[in-house]
Amino acid sequence: MTERLEQAIAQLRTLPTDKQDAIATLILEELEEEQRWDESFARSPDLLAKLAAEAMAEYRAGKTQELDPETL
Repeated sequence: MTERLEQAIAQLRTLPTDKQDAIATLILEELEEEQRWDESFARSPDLLAKLAAEAMAEYRAGKTQELDPETL
């Protein structure tokens, strides 16, 4: 376990039980979502390569725009 994670857990231990459970739920949901993305990407490497090639073709053709960080 990293030092940063140990610090976070130490702080979580000071919270009331209901807040600990709420944060634990968020963490577990995030981990599950990350796992789903990993599995999805692993099943479709050809599709990802195709999408990347399409995106690069659009970029080279001047069909893309830079993101404005102020509008995000």
